Amino acid sequence: MDFLVKENILINKIIEQALLEDIGTGDITSESIVPSDLKAKGIIKTSEEGVVAGLNITSLVFKKLDSEIIFQEKIKDGTKVARSKVLAEITGSARTILKGERVGLNFLQRMSGIATITSKFCQEVEDFPVRIVDTRKTTPGLRILEKYAVSMGGGHNHRFGLYDAVLIKDNHITVAGGIRPAVDSVRKQISHTVKIEVEVENLSQLQDALRVKADIIMLDNMDLDTMEEAVKIAKGKALIEASGGITLGKVRKIAQTGVDLISIGSLTHSVKALDINMEII
Repeated sequence: MDFLVKENILINKIIEQALLEDIGTGDITSESIVPSDLKAKGIIKTSEEGVVAGLNITSLVFKKLDSEIIFQEKIKDGTKVARSKVLAEITGSARTILKGERVGLNFLQRMSGIATITSKFCQEVEDFPVRIVDTRKTTPGLRILEKYAVSMGGGHNHRFGLYDAVLIKDNHITVAGGIRPAVDSVRKQISHTVKIEVEVENLSQLQDALRVKADIIMLDNMDLDTMEEAVKIAKGKALIEASGGITLGKVRKIAQTGVDLISIGSLTHSVKALDINMEII
């Protein structure tokens, strides 16, 4: 996801919409108080420890407002930092710095919160050959940023949307009349380069998914004993993903079952923002 370092159409739209939402027709407070030619420096720093993500996006926020703003990153995305760590310095128009402060920090705080919780999950399972992956349970319009933040925390990305991978879930299976007809129908439509993942809720469905040679099998909300049995049956025949209700307290035991992937919706759908602030000096 190195493309996030540079501007692209989607990132531009996200930033422009956020600035329009916050500034609208103008910052009436700053424009009433701050002289238009006044220069200032802003210091962005943490108020708690965590893993940082989104400095590149925050920089683009200020550059979008004023191309002459100087944004100096003091650390790199993906770095674990302590409380009171200086993350960046911003130099230029005082009005611009004040205009961009909240939008820039909103992106940085949320993305850093995601990176921080992802890092905690990864640390819990670091001695197992398993990947922590995200889901599509993201903030509407911000998925590309939130999935980038997951990667900065040491996690991996699941599919980005409905367009780039096949995941046959319970409702698809119900509509199709079973796993086999669902998979057969998909195979008639997709390229041979696209992998097929099937969600299963029990060992009977697991066997059905193996018979149709699914590439990835998602074990949905299985208890640990059933999951262990599922891994014994399917290991080496398909990639095995655990999903549903994964918490920090459970993730290590789930990794011990031998699954290949653990997908966690809470990385993005209910994350606590990292406390980050900016001071004008």
